[in-house]
Amino acid sequence: MTEQPQQETFYEAIGGRATIELIVDVFYQGVAQDEVLKPMYPEEDLGPAAERLTMFLEQYWGGPTEYSQRRGHPRLRMRHAPYAVTEDGRDRWLKHFREGLDAAKLDPEHDAQFWAYAQHAANFMINSPS
Repeated sequence: MTEQPQQETFYEAIGGRATIELIVDVFYQGVAQDEVLKPMYPEEDLGPAAERLTMFLEQYWGGPTEYSQRRGHPRLRMRHAPYAVTEDGRDRWLKHFREGLDAAKLDPEHDAQFWAYAQHAANFMINSPS
């Protein structure tokens, strides 16, 4: 009986935590300067939010499951419900996320997959009319 080689996860294929940290760091550099998005982050220091997003993305893409261990189910809509997420907010969020992906220089297939997820998630979060 031969063992099947373990398939590489998306997380591993893109470079693991270092890549996700780069995407998240560039994303939050944009958020910190964004007059619409920054007020949605009550903590003055965006570091804790960046760490939560890093852990979430790691887990989503097949890396460590620390996010669920520390925070439980993601419940993204519930966690964002106190904030009015409009189409403009979505577009700004996507702009900054795109900048993070561009900085990571993923291969086109992985970039497209990550970007499709980001767009889906951003659309899902809209909870207020523009």
